[in-house]
Amino acid sequence: MNLRRNYWYYSIGLAVAWAIVLSVVFAIRPDRAQTFLYIFAGYCLGWISTTIARYVYPPPKRWTSGGRV
Repeated sequence: MNLRRNYWYYSIGLAVAWAIVLSVVFAIRPDRAQTFLYIFAGYCLGWISTTIARYVYPPPKRWTSGGRV
């Protein structure tokens, strides 16, 4: 289970989901595509900032050790 709880796997899954959503929007409603691209850009900015924060400020050892406190 710990192997599946990886940040990179989660990132790849979200990228696939966004690719599906954007491709459906471009296929069905191309007039609304720019709006969804703005939403996607905001999402990417938030994802990048959380990624930076995750590496700069890692969680305390008691949360990552897997053992009891």
